[in-house]
Amino acid sequence: MRQVNFLIIFVICLALVLFGIENTEPSIIHVVRGVQLQAPLSVELIVAMGIGAVLAWVFSVWSQIQRAIELGKEVTVRESRIQELEQDVERYRVELQEQQRLLPAAEEHAEDVEVLA
Repeated sequence: MRQVNFLIIFVICLALVLFGIENTEPSIIHVVRGVQLQAPLSVELIVAMGIGAVLAWVFSVWSQIQRAIELGKEVTVRESRIQELEQDVERYRVELQEQQRLLPAAEEHAEDVEVLA
């Protein structure tokens, strides 16, 4: 996978270099009314691509942050549900022990079954 990424980056950089060699004529950029910049067309397009790459990276980081927040909330909900279930199991265990204590005949019957087996 790293070789594929390297190949893609290499091809893009090679294309930018060839584009820059062919497009050296200066052009004017009107940023806002009354403000204009003059630079070679290749430089202007490379800067625009760089700004686009930075914006894509910022969006990617923002998406990862949102995903991490959602996962954190989900983990919190699951942990609270696990605690509730553990409390239920403990309560059922206590109830079962109380019921077994109240039924001495059940213990004797269980011992008889073990002896027969």
